[in-house]
Amino acid sequence: METIILLILVFILLILMEKNLLIENLALRQQLAIMKQHVKRPKIRNQDRIFWVFLSRFWKDWKSVLIVVKPETVIRWHRKGFKLFWTFKSRKRGAGRPSIAPETRKLIQDMAMANPLWGAPRIHGELMKLGIDVHERTVSKIIKRIRTGKPPSQLWRTFLGNHLFNTFAIDFLTVPTATFKVLYVFVIMSHKTRQIVHFNVTRHPTAMWTAQQIVEACPWDTLPKYLLRDRDGIYGKCFQSRIKNMGILEVRPCLMLVSLKCFFRRK
Repeated sequence: METIILLILVFILLILMEKNLLIENLALRQQLAIMKQHVKRPKIRNQDRIFWVFLSRFWKDWKSVLIVVKPETVIRWHRKGFKLFWTFKSRKRGAGRPSIAPETRKLIQDMAMANPLWGAPRIHGELMKLGIDVHERTVSKIIKRIRTGKPPSQLWRTFLGNHLFNTFAIDFLTVPTATFKVLYVFVIMSHKTRQIVHFNVTRHPTAMWTAQQIVEACPWDTLPKYLLRDRDGIYGKCFQSRIKNMGILEVRPCLMLVSLKCFFRRK
């Protein structure tokens, strides 16, 4: 009996303490409202911005007590801080890749025009004989700009129209966190319905993890024939081997990335 009475007294004390706290909060809010009417806009320091940014990420009711600024302002502070953080991390730390001399570029163009059957490996080999150190991929980029062949027999729009019903598209999106980290969102979309078939989130994406997402999103009776993706390095040999064993053909158009991100962000 004494224990029950003690519990009742503790419960009453808690109610009274919570009541006093609510009254104190109400009085403080009323005084802040009066000060806001008679005092000009206060000067907000950087430490104040940092405080509210972190508070907004760890307390769901932060908007109900915010008086000094609007909630949209706090969200803008967080976006600005995220931008400054990654601008600092991605700053240039060196001179970068040296540019190609105009004489070397002109020589590559002349060799490509004078020898239409020569590809990038042959031209790169001739340059190495002359003592010119240029990467083969750089040579390939230069000769592609001056050699304009016929368009393919089937245009990209025609391909999508013919295979719209059995084509999936995949891509990665990035989501910033409160601590300026980045989460990677893997999305699979059906081209026919423009609907999200599957998505998942991770901090450290790998080729094996990405291939497993395809398996989970596409049971054997719903496998697409074509899978559209960009040329990101995350789709390595493990991913390509898994997709090939499932009987899916990979399609890697050059300009696909921009259009896919537009559809993904709308969803």
